Amino acid sequence: MNPVVPRPFRAPRRTLPKSVTLAHGGGGSAMRDLIDEVFIDTFNATGGAPEDQARFDLAGLMAKGDRLAFTTDGFVVDPLFFPGGDIGKLAVCGTINDLAVGAARPVALSCAVIIEEGLPLDTLWAVARSMADTAHAAGVPIVTGDTKVVARGACDKLFITTTGIGVIRAGMEVGIGRARPGDVVLVNGQLGDHGAAILNARGDLALDAEIRSDCAALHDLIDTLVTAAPGVRTLRDATRGGVAAVLNELASASGVGVCIRELDTPIRSDVQGFCEILGLDPLYLANEGKIVAIVPPEQAEAALRALRGHPLGRDAAKIGTVTDGRPGRVVMETRFGGERIVDMLVGDQLPRIC
Repeated sequence: MNPVVPRPFRAPRRTLPKSVTLAHGGGGSAMRDLIDEVFIDTFNATGGAPEDQARFDLAGLMAKGDRLAFTTDGFVVDPLFFPGGDIGKLAVCGTINDLAVGAARPVALSCAVIIEEGLPLDTLWAVARSMADTAHAAGVPIVTGDTKVVARGACDKLFITTTGIGVIRAGMEVGIGRARPGDVVLVNGQLGDHGAAILNARGDLALDAEIRSDCAALHDLIDTLVTAAPGVRTLRDATRGGVAAVLNELASASGVGVCIRELDTPIRSDVQGFCEILGLDPLYLANEGKIVAIVPPEQAEAALRALRGHPLGRDAAKIGTVTDGRPGRVVMETRFGGERIVDMLVGDQLPRIC
């Protein structure tokens, strides 16, 4: 996996104001200057005259697989910048991951932004550069997009929508309804980091803790996993609702039970302590760099070795198994020897975490 190495900064060719104005969404020269300077030049999104769409060679896509994957996601995180990432990195990684968990090789992204009047240009530029650097490191270009500016109060600073396309590997079939009794539940590392990092970054709690988001693009990790365990049945990134939501969706869709073990579930001590202070359950906290993988038992050890051999999977763990008892239920064996139901939340513990 390539590290995120920022590309050299290029000084702007035009003189832009210090903040975004409604004129930047009006379709005139101010809008063109903003788009050219902040987005097209930063993303290197077009090699010639800008068009209203990106164009792809079908033969090139078909060489990567036999089906197309297509996804879209909106990002409204508060704050825009947090330890381990920002809204731009989150948007790129989140969309890449939504493609990758479908066994697709990500090909390209689009980016649409809704900007509140008055947003500092330095903030917008920092987000755009972060998106460009993250996409460049992942090898997944941002090829098209859209920009809208709304009046003060009509949105909160900056909202981003990213859409991605990818090509699914020939012969790969993964899905939330494919789990079978006896299958093994794997995760690629420590859980709950992103949700805890966002809440801590808001500064309302004045807690002395440095928790970093796990925000990362996981397509290279997943490529390593499916090479070692081609029979993998389910892949999901555990974002809103955390691992608990993924396992409940899986149990319901597959008509199976899931049993996980608290002692085998990797959670950082500072995240665990953070949750205990606030009365939160880390199983429900969002992750932006973690997958849940359901693999047949005969491939579980090979899958675990492959995950642990990757930089984004060093703390990978087997946390449980799929069962034929209590269909639709997720149960945790606690560290005290008892059991508790891990149910689906009605809402979310934390709003605006992605």
